Amino acid sequence: MFERFGAREGSMPPAVLNLLIINVILYLATTLLAGSGIDLVKYLGLYYPGSELFQPYQLITHMFMHGSLSHIFFNMFALWMFGRVLESVWGSRRFLVYYFVTGLGAAGLHLLVNALSIGSMANEAQAVINTLSPDTFAEFVKHRFPEFQSQVSDFISSWASDANNPGYLEQAPEYIRQLMQHRMNIPTVGASGAVFGVLLAFGMLFPNTQLMLLFPPIPIKAKWFVLGYGAIEFVSAIWNQPGDNVAHFAHLGGMIFGFFLIKYWNRNKRQQFY
Repeated sequence: MFERFGAREGSMPPAVLNLLIINVILYLATTLLAGSGIDLVKYLGLYYPGSELFQPYQLITHMFMHGSLSHIFFNMFALWMFGRVLESVWGSRRFLVYYFVTGLGAAGLHLLVNALSIGSMANEAQAVINTLSPDTFAEFVKHRFPEFQSQVSDFISSWASDANNPGYLEQAPEYIRQLMQHRMNIPTVGASGAVFGVLLAFGMLFPNTQLMLLFPPIPIKAKWFVLGYGAIEFVSAIWNQPGDNVAHFAHLGGMIFGFFLIKYWNRNKRQQFY
């Protein structure tokens, strides 16, 4: 993604160091315990409030969980690269406040968008149940759960050959309920929301700092890098494709809350940009 940008030299600041350590420890614990049948994500990932797996503390703990080695690597690399500079400017307390505010803001926007999506899905599901037929059921699965089409294709074919069979009419609503429950039981994990907030802060405080991209290998000012990344996330969030496991609105939420928090902090003083 990028190489050195000329940040201050020195030892790793304590807040960033401890965030890195906690994230790595929890990732290793998740990986090791999975072999014993213990799923830490089930307890520490963030679930939709309508799920039976949701717990309020997950609003914090999900920020320290990651789904893959590449996921944690890029998040921690960005936190190390940009976070240590921000902490050296703001101090540890302000940096941690910023980090958790943006992380919680990211989670809040993600849950809000999820609530709207699941609410719309529930209304559609009820409409399908009210006008139940093989065609309406098949269209609902195709539209809302395309990844399950192959799993219900035999059921739909059998039902279509005997559309008025009461057994199918009872089984279809249960399938719909299970699909809805599955949707609510998808956990969200990762520090990406807070990391995107950190990226936004770096772009605001050091807009003219040159970053060196790796793909393609060209220099770019931090402000354009941040704006470009934000635009990509916005487009990805609006045009979200089935099977996309990235919480794009959480990324945008981290940047949005970070922007307003920095503006709030700087409302009564001049801020020097670099």
